[in-house]
Amino acid sequence: MTLQKRNNVHVAGNGSATLILSHGFGCDQSMWRCLLPHLVTRFRVVSYDLVGAGQSDLAAYTAEKYASLWGYATDLNELIDAYAEGPVIVVGHSVSAMIGVLAERQRPGRLAGLVMIGGSPCYIDSAGYSGGFAPDEIQALLTTLEDNYLGWSSSMAPTLMGTPGQPLLEAELTSSFCRTDAQIARHFARVIFLSDHRQEVSGLPVPTLIVQCTGDPVVPVGVGEYLHRVLPDSQMSLIDNMGHYPQLSAPGACAAAMDAFFAGHGFGHE
Repeated sequence: MTLQKRNNVHVAGNGSATLILSHGFGCDQSMWRCLLPHLVTRFRVVSYDLVGAGQSDLAAYTAEKYASLWGYATDLNELIDAYAEGPVIVVGHSVSAMIGVLAERQRPGRLAGLVMIGGSPCYIDSAGYSGGFAPDEIQALLTTLEDNYLGWSSSMAPTLMGTPGQPLLEAELTSSFCRTDAQIARHFARVIFLSDHRQEVSGLPVPTLIVQCTGDPVVPVGVGEYLHRVLPDSQMSLIDNMGHYPQLSAPGACAAAMDAFFAGHGFGHE
């Protein structure tokens, strides 16, 4: 099996640096459609589907390999080796922000930069840390996903998108959730919401942009502030926006934050 088939890889643009776009739970690479035309003007851009999502090869999915986010990080490093040219910046949405962190921990020095859009190292509250959810809330969420994944998808998509005046975006997210294999989605949700990668994030010596929405129902602002504190070479861009998908609901603000970060580090300039 080729990596292209496994992860439905697409490459566009021909800049001297490479952006790897990695999507979040229940989605695929189409979630980058609003940013892609802007990014390809200056970068070589690699977009792909996580194994188990979108048009990836579902035959490549095993519960053993993907029992933690490290399996996805291994895939990401393989894709970087095969498709990246020049400095590599991973743009990770939601869970893929942590997949990018783990890829760098596997191969220290491989990444020149990291963009985290709505990323969280841990979703569960604990002593001295507020992840946004109490342990029983996470268990209730996972139970709901087990019992009625499609029902959860339809009811939660509007809240997660956070765009009551844009029903087409809500419908797009609902459709994306519902296209995802339900069994894989349930397993992936458990991996995501029960994981704790604060140790791997802390002290990561990679220039990092944290894109945080003011009204993210999944990742509170405090998590973005936590990431900014523990990442020594980070900057945080707070977007006045509801929802967990600013690359779709606020693409202009997202692009502006990324442009400023890229310019500050000399990425994307010939």
